[in-house]
Parts: sequence; structure tokens; C-alpha cells
Amino acid sequence: MIEVLTATDLVQAISCLPKNVSYNYVNPKTRTKIKIEEIVRPEGPIYIRRYDPSKGQGPADGKRESISVEMLWRVANAMSSKLPVSIDRVLGASYNTRSALEALLAHTPQFYYCYPGRIEMIRSSSEIKRGHKHLMWRPNTPHELGVMAEYETDNMYISEIPSSEAVYEALVIPDIAAGEGEHVSIDVQRRHAQMQIALIIIGTQLGSRVWVASNDRAIEYKGQRIGEMDNVIASLNDVKLIQPYDEAARAARLIDCIWFRNSRFMPAVFEVEHSTGVTSGITRMKHFKDQIPPIDTRWVIVAPDEDRKKVYSEANKEQFRDMNICYFPYSAVEERWSQKIGHVAKVEF
Repeated sequence: MIEVLTATDLVQAISCLPKNVSYNYVNPKTRTKIKIEEIVRPEGPIYIRRYDPSKGQGPADGKRESISVEMLWRVANAMSSKLPVSIDRVLGASYNTRSALEALLAHTPQFYYCYPGRIEMIRSSSEIKRGHKHLMWRPNTPHELGVMAEYETDNMYISEIPSSEAVYEALVIPDIAAGEGEHVSIDVQRRHAQMQIALIIIGTQLGSRVWVASNDRAIEYKGQRIGEMDNVIASLNDVKLIQPYDEAARAARLIDCIWFRNSRFMPAVFEVEHSTGVTSGITRMKHFKDQIPPIDTRWVIVAPDEDRKKVYSEANKEQFRDMNICYFPYSAVEERWSQKIGHVAKVEF
């Protein structure tokens, strides 16, 4: 089962922190303190004041600042149990309170800070160095409320993806990948293919066999067609889970990515929506869902970070509500893709 956090969960966690206390940053060299001033439920924003006691300042001297709803959602969408996440990378340079949010979460029982190893590539050789600061959600092993705790990550290594352009250079997009009678720009095709490849790699790391849409299987990545990659299913007719249902394989044929496990489970179904509306992808998943019996799975739309409202607007339409559609933003996909984790088989799904 995929464990999912929401902005409401983050707000609830931070609201449990004592309000009469000022909190330190994760970086011990930072002298500034954080004071929680107001929390708006259920999804934020959270208002704080930051001040520097070494300069004789108190909480009242700090400017009132906001940890926005959008910021909370981006962090929530990026989190997954027991995987290290770089808050700086998730939020980029867009939010000047990102380190404050990281610090407040680190003071709550389910979040730890950690420094997974960093794989540094130099020409054809690699070297493992001490990594940058990350946050890890560990809901089953909480620490004390109001204090920060470091989680040792001796067997975890992060391999950073420098840019999407570096991945683009490894992609070859055939004409048929544009879709049936649909004109799609090469940049959109590349971005779409990048997300599919990431989902193949993530699914494989989590022990799943992966189906890729039949019209995308000829895309080449690093000299190999993605339809021929390890753990990619050759034919849906070979999947025992859906074999008994005559129309299921046909309904799933053009779905971007499906994870299957042990012939008995279907952990997740994905549609990648880059530049168009999300209705077509949801409709395709809905048709597939209607061809199979009730299965414990996740119906997931993968889309740019800025499209969250559009995804949820479509997902909340009456005909789709029974699917409980999840949103997996591009930044969170790339964060998962970039992680090289020791003992992957132990990651909870």
C-alpha cells in the first residue's frame, strides 16, 4: 500500500508543537530561531516569526512570514515513507521559508533529518561523499515531540539528476510516439517519456513488473527500447491478474504505466499528463477500472507541479470520485528517480 501525506497531515503535525517555544534550524550553525504565531487549518498557511537572539532580538522583532498552502502541498506530495527528500530541491528557490518548514517538521515525531551519501560522478568513475541535508518521514518509528533527531543513512546514496536536458540526450522518440493522429511537440514527447522511464525505474526498485503504453514502447532510452527494458511486461495477456476479464487488457493497452506484483497485486496505475487536460487520462483509467473487479490500487495522475488544482478539479467530478485519484507531481517523481537506496526490497510500498 502506498503511504500518502497531505498538507493537512503536515499542518496537524506542526500544530502539535508547543506554541510557547522557539525552534532551532536543522543546521546547528544557524543562529536564527523560529516562533510559530498562527496555524490555519486544515491545509495552512502557517504563520511564523524568525529572529536572531545573538543580535538581541526577540520574537516580536521578527517579521511575520507565511508557509503557504502550496508550499505545504509540494512537500507533502514529495514525501514517501522511509525515503530521504531534499526540501531545498523540492521547493527550489521559490520559497524563503523552506528551511523553516523543514525545521518545524524535524521537531515533530514522524520526521527525521539525515545525510545520505552522495554519488559524485567524475568522467567514468564515481565517488561516494557525505551528502546534503534531507528530511525523512518514518511514521512507524516516531521520536520525541519537540526535539530533532538524526536518522543514520549508512546504506543510502543519492545520485543527483543535473537536469532534464541531460536525460533528453539519451532519448530517441519515434514518430509513432506522438499519439494516434495527435500533434505533440518534441519537447512534450520527451518530457512525457522522461516521466514514463522514471516510473519504470521506480516501479522496478519497488519490486514491481511494469506495463508501458503500447504506443510508447518503441521510445529508446540509452540505446534500448523501453518496451524491452528489464521488468517491462511484453504483453498484458500474460498478466494473470487481469487474464480472466476479456476487455481488461484492451482497456489498459494505452495506459502510460501500470505496476504489477506477484501476479496478484496491482499497486498503481499511472497516466502522465504534460500539456493537455487530464480528463483523457482519467477517462482511460476509469474505463480500465470498469473492466476489472474491485482491486486495492492507486489511480495516479502524473503532472507538472503547477497543475495540482487542475488535477484535483477533474478528479473531483462525480463520475471519477470513486477512484480516489492521487496526484504525483513531476518534482516528486524526479526526487524518487534520483535516489539510489541500499536494501531497496525493504522499502514499504
